Order: sequence, then structure tokens, then C-alpha cells
Amino acid sequence: MAIVRRNPEEYLSTPTAFGRTDPFELVRQMLRWDPFREIVSAAGTPSAFAPAFEVKETGDAYLFRADLPGVAEKDVEISLTGNRLTVNGKREAEEREEGENYYALERSYGAFTRSFTLPEGVDADKVDAELRNGVLTVRIPKLPETLPKKISVKAKGALEGMVEKVKSAMGKEKGSEPAKA
Repeated sequence: MAIVRRNPEEYLSTPTAFGRTDPFELVRQMLRWDPFREIVSAAGTPSAFAPAFEVKETGDAYLFRADLPGVAEKDVEISLTGNRLTVNGKREAEEREEGENYYALERSYGAFTRSFTLPEGVDADKVDAELRNGVLTVRIPKLPETLPKKISVKAKGALEGMVEKVKSAMGKEKGSEPAKA
């Protein structure tokens, strides 16, 4: 099994656009460049753990979901200050014993912090959070006064509307009483 690693110095050894290099070759090399490749620790593993979040608005709440595999409940802290939701946590690296051979080290570990600005009208007293099967779910309900109110519409038939108009017109005539059936 061969592991291919690109040397960052290969990009530095290429002459600049003002030198003898073909400008198209320079662009090809720049497009190959991955700025995050160099963000690795000395052991060769990525140095930052950044969980992916999903934010959803329902009729009565805001839902935040994050993939946190391998993160213990005790290692997650959630705070709501004003309209700012902050989620802090950490995923601990597994112990490595001397003499173990690794062919790939791609899992990331470490501490993370994510902050979200919420709209006005959230009920900070009823926030609920749960970590189940590696998925964190934070539910922030909306205040009742900010929820949409349903207004019922009363429809009248054409005949009922005409009867109402006739009654009101007859009531406006002086001294006349509507006929009783």
C-alpha cells in the first residue's frame, strides 16, 4: 500500500509568473493546491474536530442537530445567552500503543466551539438538548406570542347575505316593521 503525499516545497520551487514558467502551468499548480492539507498535527492526523450542524425551523421551534460520534455527554456544554446559542465540546484521541502500525490517520480530535445567532422570540427557559447515538439535538421553542395565530373565516351563502341586506334595508325605513312569517 502506497501513501501519496505532496510536498509543499514543490509549489515554492516553481518560478513566478514573471519568470520563464508557462502561466497555464502555474494556474494548474495553483488549482491543485489544498490550503487545508498543511493543517495537521505532528502525528499526521488532522488537528481540528469540527462537527457538521444542521439547523431547521419548524412551526413551533428551532432544531439544531450535530454529528458528534465518539463524544461523551459530559464533554458537551450548551449555553444560551440572549439570542446567541453556543455549543462547546471535545472528542478525546484514542490511546496509541508503541509498536502499532497505522496506514491511515484521518479521524480528527480536539475541542470545538460553534455559535449561532437566533432570531427574536425564542423561549430560553424551555430549551431541550439530547445526545443519542452520536447525534446531538437541541430544540429551542418559540414564544407563544410569536407563533402564528390561525384566524377562522366564516363564510355565508349568497341567500343568507341577501336576507341580511334586506333586513338591514327594511330596518332603516322609518316606522316600518319587517314582516314576520
